[in-house]
Amino acid sequence: MASHRKTRPAVTRVAGIRTPALATAALTSVALLSQSANAAPSADGGPSLEEVEKKVDDLYRQAESATEKYNAAKEKTTKQRRRVDSLLNDVAKRAQKLNEERERLGSFAAAQYRTGAAAPDTATFLLADSPQDYFDQTQLMGRLTARQKSEVDDYFTEQSATMKKREEASRSLETLSTSQNDLQTAKATVQKKLSDARELLSKLTAEEKARLAAIEKKQREEAARKAAELAQQQAAARKAQEGTTSQDGTSSSDPGTTDTTDSSYAAKAAKALAFARAQIGKPYVWGATGPGSYDCSGLTQAAWKAAGVDLPRTTYDQVNAGTTVSLADARPGDLIFFYDDISHVGVYIGNGMMIHAPKPGAYVREESIYYAGESIIHSVVRPA
Repeated sequence: MASHRKTRPAVTRVAGIRTPALATAALTSVALLSQSANAAPSADGGPSLEEVEKKVDDLYRQAESATEKYNAAKEKTTKQRRRVDSLLNDVAKRAQKLNEERERLGSFAAAQYRTGAAAPDTATFLLADSPQDYFDQTQLMGRLTARQKSEVDDYFTEQSATMKKREEASRSLETLSTSQNDLQTAKATVQKKLSDARELLSKLTAEEKARLAAIEKKQREEAARKAAELAQQQAAARKAQEGTTSQDGTSSSDPGTTDTTDSSYAAKAAKALAFARAQIGKPYVWGATGPGSYDCSGLTQAAWKAAGVDLPRTTYDQVNAGTTVSLADARPGDLIFFYDDISHVGVYIGNGMMIHAPKPGAYVREESIYYAGESIIHSVVRPA
């Protein structure tokens, strides 16, 4: 899979997908509401139902974007914590080894002193933390054998290496502290967006909530219609391709594509989809990677891991972990990315449908890829 990796351009779009003027789930709602009296300001001069819904959608979108930033910060923090733990463990081992060598050299110095083979201050020197002064005492060094000199040199080398490791560990601790602060900031941002959204929804009357439910039903119907259209287009494209396939199993339009390659991907995709389907009904929880709950990229990562493919943690990295294909060529198992900031992802299951963890307060479900309009679709990536 690594051979397919690429650098993500500043903005990429699937062929045939237009650049959005408003890349939020409120796009369809605004169009529907603009044709009804629901868009009128409330009687008390407060925001209209349209404005409330748009604000809630925006807050959920911002929360999901902040979740991906949280995921990236968490992953970075975890890696740095492991590095710090490794460095501190190395320092502890080196310190123990240094103490053992110091004790051995101290015993040697004591023996030298008892036999009169060295000056009385040898033991004091060899037990000191700063033995560099010893090299200035050429007379004492002259009394040491080659083996003894080697032992002293080893001690100095180990002491220097230990000090360097301590300094490296200290720098890594500072970096870890910065990452932990970034993690807390991202976490607070997610929590604030979700809190604001819940507060807005809590102010809606029963009548307003019923009207919103009716609008969402129309959105789902429109999304299902678009999914059916895509399914027909893809079926026609497959039929046309089958008609141009030569008898030896090689496509005339792409001689390098074989049935073996297709079946290999299909087998992996089937495992990923089976896993994703088994998660339907589990709650969306930001930052979650299973098994009881997931966020969007946590679900896609876990699904493809079940197929033996390791994906990165965040949507920003997953979009580069494979080969970009057109929406018309999307196959079951492909990843569908959404929004200009690539903050949402789902697993395509065919016929314009996907399995995804939608947003806070929702559950893993099967849904049209047009659940929030056509304009929000960013790209399609085949991860294996």
